Amino acid sequence: MNIKSETLNAVLRRRFEREIISADYKTMPLHGGTVGNVNMVTGVAETSEGEKLSFRIVLKIQKQWNRYNDPGSWRREYDLYASDLGETFSDALRWPTCYYAEMNPEEDEFHLWLEYIDGVSGLDLTGDMYEQAALELGRFQGKLYAKQPAVLQSLTNLSHADLMKNTYLHYRSWPVVYDYIRSENCEFPQHVRQMLIDIDEHADEIFDRIEKLPLVLCHRDFWVTNLIYAEGKIALIDWDTSGWGYLGEDLASLIADEADVNYMVDYYKRCVPAYYQGFSEYADAPPVADHCVYEMILLVFGYRFVESYLHTEDDKEKIKLVQILQKIHEMKNITV
Repeated sequence: MNIKSETLNAVLRRRFEREIISADYKTMPLHGGTVGNVNMVTGVAETSEGEKLSFRIVLKIQKQWNRYNDPGSWRREYDLYASDLGETFSDALRWPTCYYAEMNPEEDEFHLWLEYIDGVSGLDLTGDMYEQAALELGRFQGKLYAKQPAVLQSLTNLSHADLMKNTYLHYRSWPVVYDYIRSENCEFPQHVRQMLIDIDEHADEIFDRIEKLPLVLCHRDFWVTNLIYAEGKIALIDWDTSGWGYLGEDLASLIADEADVNYMVDYYKRCVPAYYQGFSEYADAPPVADHCVYEMILLVFGYRFVESYLHTEDDKEKIKLVQILQKIHEMKNITV
């Protein structure tokens, strides 16, 4: 990967707040989003005073692509970093600092030069870290809901509140998954099949309840790979799906999206009350007993798990997907 020296020097000037005259570098691919090209750029910079400074910075290159029902998502992270949204974060929950952002309209792509945060992520997160993430998410969304800072009105490229509903309806209209759970060939336990069918049969009344919940700024990809726990704080990456959603929507992702099946129920019990506690510090929340996180999990992920089951030939993966659905079934009657 070739990086222009003037661009790198500009990035490093902002990183170190020093005059940079030269820098050597090398790049290494990082695990990133499904469509972004994410690299770690490392090297040594030289200041105008002759000082040598080592650096690690993330370079994210995002090309234009079309996400179903959300065409503006490809450039959303660039638009958000160009706004004042960063000023709304706390020290305990934030996104990585952006040192430099550039849009290349000729190539329909943008580059973000971001802070590299070394911490715990993915399935290495502990239950305490899950609970802290839920608490800080609740505080962040509660603060924005209560204070309504001006930046919220200026954000024109956000996913819409009905994204969850439209995505669910899109899946439900797909015969491959819809018919499978109702067929004699379905290999799921009967109670799992019935759980998915019940959600379909009561979807209208469920959405009526969900749509009475507070409308908040959601990340909409709030899962373990996008969370980094470092020095007792939470950093949140990959904001391209963010937009308006309902209280608890992000929590559904935290609990169910590629979570550790052995701890899903425990995390559900811990994270729902922590999240409501955080939100309630800033704004009135509906009673925690009336939360819709269980229903949101099934609306967002139910048919996705069915699709994954049907399209994998890995028997261990099939068993895991059934186990996940059974764990979700256990959540139904849990009082938090």
